[in-house]
Order: sequence, then C-alpha cells, then structure tokens
Amino acid sequence: MTAACVALGAALAACGTAQAPHAGHPAPARPAPAAAKPPTLPAGPGGLAPVFSNGPRTLGKTVALTFDADMTADQGPRAAAGEHFDNPALITTLRRLKVPATVFMTGRWADEYPDQARSLGRDPQFEVANHSYSHYAFTGDCYGLPTVSAVNMKSDVERAYAALLRAGVPHPMPYFRFPGGCYDQQALRAVGALGVTAVQWDVVSGDAFATDADAVTKQVLDGVKPGSVVVMHCTRSAAPTTERVVRSVVPELRKRGFRFVKVSELIGETPGHR
Repeated sequence: MTAACVALGAALAACGTAQAPHAGHPAPARPAPAAAKPPTLPAGPGGLAPVFSNGPRTLGKTVALTFDADMTADQGPRAAAGEHFDNPALITTLRRLKVPATVFMTGRWADEYPDQARSLGRDPQFEVANHSYSHYAFTGDCYGLPTVSAVNMKSDVERAYAALLRAGVPHPMPYFRFPGGCYDQQALRAVGALGVTAVQWDVVSGDAFATDADAVTKQVLDGVKPGSVVVMHCTRSAAPTTERVVRSVVPELRKRGFRFVKVSELIGETPGHR
C-alpha cells in the first residue's frame, strides 16, 4: 500500500498519532480524541463527489466560518524571501473568541508551517480539511491558477493528506475544497474516488486581496443565513484584513443569535448524510 493511501485511510478513519507541539505555537496538552467517523454526504451518480454548500436553513441559527490556508506548490521562493502565507494573529483571535472553525489547508502550506498545522490539528476548537497539495486548479480558467492535469487530480489530494499527517495533524477530515472553488464533472469524478465530500460555500467574504475591512465585514453580515458556510482566508499576504473582520463579525453575529459551528456539524445535520 502506498504512503498516500495509508495517509488517506487514516484521514477517513479520523485517527492518527500526533507529535509534540513546538514551544512557540500554543496547543492543547494533548490532541483532540478521535471521534466517530465524521459525517459525509453520499456520492452522486457515477461516483461523483457530493458537493456541500450550506447546512439546513430550518434547524436554528448556525454558521460555519471556514478559512483557506492557501499556498501553491511554486510559492516556496516567495516564502523564503519573507512573504507570509500564514496568519497567527487570526488563529489567536479565533481562540480568544472561542469560535470553532474549519481550516482547508493545502499540503504545501502544511509543509511550510508544520508547527502551526500541528497546533491547529491538535486543537479541538478546529478541524483541518484538505485543500489539495499544490493549490493548482482542477479546471481551466480558474482565477489564473496553474492547472493540475486530470490524471494527477486524485494523487494531488492524496499527497495533501500525506502532508497533513506528516505535519502532525492527527485526523484530517474527509472534506475537500477545490482551489479557487473551481470544479467540473471530471474533477468531481476524480476526487469522488477518495470518498470525500467537496465543500463549497454560500457566503463569499471577499477578503482575498481586500484592504477595506469594513466592506468585507458588511459583505459577510449581509450574506449570512442559518446554515451558512462562509469562505475566508488565513493568509496574511493575500488577505490582510481577515483578522479585523473576524473581530467585528463574530460579536455581531452572536448578537443576532447565531452560533458558530464547524462544517462537520452542518453536514451532520443535513438529511441523507452518512
């Protein structure tokens, strides 16, 4: 059995062994215990990966904040030159505000920031899911991203699971977010073979490359409904306003009666989940 298959099996079984956290990155004393198999949605016709965009609208005011930890496979030189693809202040704020969240992490990001990946993966406040290894698009014409070939789509996702486990994320979730949110039937068929649920969103925060935190905050608050999934980013260089947005959005949504949950809770409330 290949290392990638072992990694993916561990992810889908929601189990694994964590390493000790780095002293510079606070984490719980021990990793979150492996729970029952995380909820997923059944595959579509012909084995296409199911696509999840929001939870039920009628089961109370719940909302899931999701954060993409983006780093493409060719951005290593930029990181070496001092560009920051992480955002520790954002994670600190989420912890301080006690906001559960789902982080969709690329394997390349986990390779660059293994201590932070491990810290998130060991913290029961968060769940870490797959955002591909390379952050190359799974379709053509996707926001200028390089494109992964059809024959390499499945292996790119497997490679990401291997990177997450190698970094010390003990049980990455069986959820996958397409880079750029771009997919077609060919892409759904490729990742469907892995048994993952493709997670999209129904609220675009607009934080990517934004400089006006107030405008992003308004866009989130105007868009959130019961069961919403909000897409944001935890990359300082590409989304510099996100931490300020979270500081504004969280208390306001709580004032409106919303409760923050992880994506897994919304999927678990969706009829037909398994």
